[in-house]
Amino acid sequence: MAKKKKWDYSPAPESKQPAAISRRYELFINGKWQQPTSGSYFSSINPATEEKLSEIAAANEADVNKAVQSARLAYEKYWKKITPAERGKYIFRIARIMQERARELAVTETMDGGKPIRESRDFDIPTAANHFFYYAGWADKLDFAFPNKKASALGVAGQITPWNFPLLMAAWKIAPALATGNTVVLKPAETTSLTTLKLAEIIQEADLPPGVVNIITGAGQTGALLTKHMDINKIAFTGSTEVGKIIQRTLAGSQKKLTLELGGKGANIIFEDAPIDQAVEGVINGIFFNQGHVCCAGSRLYVQESIAKIFIKKLKDRIGTLLVGDPLDKNTDIGAINSAQQLKTIQSYIKIGKAEGASFYESDCALPKKGYFCRPSLFTNVAQSNRIAQEEIFGPVLCILTFRTDDEVIEKANNSPYGLSAGVWTDKGSRIFNISKRIRAGVIWANSYNLFDPTSPFGGYKESGFGREGGLQGLQPYVQLS
Repeated sequence: MAKKKKWDYSPAPESKQPAAISRRYELFINGKWQQPTSGSYFSSINPATEEKLSEIAAANEADVNKAVQSARLAYEKYWKKITPAERGKYIFRIARIMQERARELAVTETMDGGKPIRESRDFDIPTAANHFFYYAGWADKLDFAFPNKKASALGVAGQITPWNFPLLMAAWKIAPALATGNTVVLKPAETTSLTTLKLAEIIQEADLPPGVVNIITGAGQTGALLTKHMDINKIAFTGSTEVGKIIQRTLAGSQKKLTLELGGKGANIIFEDAPIDQAVEGVINGIFFNQGHVCCAGSRLYVQESIAKIFIKKLKDRIGTLLVGDPLDKNTDIGAINSAQQLKTIQSYIKIGKAEGASFYESDCALPKKGYFCRPSLFTNVAQSNRIAQEEIFGPVLCILTFRTDDEVIEKANNSPYGLSAGVWTDKGSRIFNISKRIRAGVIWANSYNLFDPTSPFGGYKESGFGREGGLQGLQPYVQLS
């Protein structure tokens, strides 16, 4: 009989029943569920089982026009006329209902996106609700947010969210837009639309005036129609750098305000005086627990030469304990890759890394026979110029480089087209301040990684986009100051 490993736990599956996923979802326009004009639908697939979860309506140009017109009418007729305190009450009500339906939302998020239930349950859903709570409090305090200035709403905001944090990204965008008096047309990613559609149910339950929030679903063409629409005052996009550049070119010369939160290649820097075991856990949390499906993932690891050997050994040992499997199992550390296409992209980068001469290591865990899964892996002997060190992989693949001095690692960390996030691990507070001041990244964590709070702004530099979401700064893209 094979010896049982100490980390082989009995299954602890979360029930699928709370998800209560409908067979078909329509478009949410003007406070009602409406069939798409084209009659077209696409399938939402569970990436862990490859099973069809639901059919989602595909919005065409006529549907986009209808949603924008609905948002404009709601802005003029209802939303700009009610008091800021009343707006805050609506937003607060949404947050409370999200809390009440938290288990349903968490299970749905995991089934639709593939992330472990622990992440959906303990981070995604609570943080999304907290953003609505936070901005509900700002709704009647805009005079304090912008002292000596008059803040007025822009009008209609068009918003496009990615597949990696569907509900959280919707909360990041909708909550500040509503708090500042704008109405919304939001398009979620086509592979993970379900929790955003459940948010539409919550908005309906919260009795928001019809048309204040509209949810339209579809692929990239639907998003393009939304960004080009002449009656949109503001576009907020989170997604790939490639699409962000297209949107920026599309809006050039227009009067629309724009914020972009794009790709990243986060530098996680480990100095020789860092708490090594804590830093190992920080690295695991920064890249593997979320399948690498985070734009701010610490996918470039810089380790000081003097501790590189022992650190990499500890990291490999820790990777070997990670459980890859059913995302609904509470023991699972790494769930499913979001789609077959994304898994193919990750696998292509692994081939590129090997061809570039880097040394490859992956855990020996067994993978489920069905679904889109990838073992946690890392590359050592990586050169700064390697594609795997410069391009976003968006998967559980870590690139490890070494350095000797502070100046060297700052130069290497900044030698990237991206500038979204970074981490610094050291025992010296002065070094943390020095490094964080000189690294060109929008978010820098000290002796931690991937910590988020509604009160803290998030955003990047360079090809990671511009503008901030979260915190007081997250209000500014949605107001006109005079």
